[in-house]
Amino acid sequence: MTFARKRVAALAAIAVTAALALTGCADTGPASAPTGGAGGGSDNLAVTFLPKNLGNPYFDTSAKGGKAAVEEFKGTFNQVGPAQASPDAQVSYINTATQQGVGALVVSANDPKAICDALNQARDNGVKVVTFDSDTDASCRDLFVNQASADGIAKAQVDLIADQIGDSGEIAILSAAANATNQNAWIDKMKALLKSDHPNISLVDVVYGNDDDQTSFDKTAALLQSHPKLKGIISPTTVGIAAAARYLSTSSYKGKVALTGLGTPNQMREYVKDGTVTAFALWNPEDLGYLSAFAAKALITGEITGKEGDTFTAGKLGKYTVGANGTVLLGDPFVFDKDNIDKFDF
Repeated sequence: MTFARKRVAALAAIAVTAALALTGCADTGPASAPTGGAGGGSDNLAVTFLPKNLGNPYFDTSAKGGKAAVEEFKGTFNQVGPAQASPDAQVSYINTATQQGVGALVVSANDPKAICDALNQARDNGVKVVTFDSDTDASCRDLFVNQASADGIAKAQVDLIADQIGDSGEIAILSAAANATNQNAWIDKMKALLKSDHPNISLVDVVYGNDDDQTSFDKTAALLQSHPKLKGIISPTTVGIAAAARYLSTSSYKGKVALTGLGTPNQMREYVKDGTVTAFALWNPEDLGYLSAFAAKALITGEITGKEGDTFTAGKLGKYTVGANGTVLLGDPFVFDKDNIDKFDF
């Protein structure tokens, strides 16, 4: 595996700031948050983050980065969201933020279309909309901050599982919600890569844990019971991979069924060290939140409009350029294993 291992030192320096304990899954709201009227205005630096759900360590970490960025540019930060990730669960939070007249919404979409009407109403009221982690239809937002390219994420996970099972045998995918935009894009590309580059690997099932720990744990157990010849599981979701690892670690399948996907080092460290998991991938979610907040600021102040070729500076991360379809790319996925996992704390 080559991937981005050479970036260990650089990423380690970035991740040091995540060593502090997370302050919670949501702020109660900025003391000076707008209380009514339309958004808009180049000086309205009130930024509200809306993740797929609260209580998710991945989004806790991205919120930490977002809050740090907002504090740097002297705006006000808030995070709100549903307890459970579902297609319609985010709508009421979008409507409330619109009524409050925030400057920008930063949203990880549970569905590409279900929240579009609410987001476009927010935009009609002057609120800038940035999606991050999971996109909506492009017509529903001003900018999408992508953690890594779909091709890169899919290839990293397929290459990892192929390496771990000897490029042959049955595998399954444990995803998040069935409607999650990013998950489905990655799965489609993984299917294509398996077909073209790994003909001896058979994808026998795709199941959904809805980014819920217990559901993902139960789905893992069901997969192993339904497919006795299963050799590996890919879980492209931080909740799913941790739940699957927890199940495997105390089962007879430990060391026999490979598990990889997308996870955070702090979630997965014990499972890497005890041999349940060999390697997995991710990006730095704190950086993703940080970049998304600066993208929101650039839209609010008019530094960018979201058109291809626009450029802006995102604090310590440096300069970024808007690509096709209003997309900004954070970077490449990174592979964590027993040799490097202790260099990271997030």
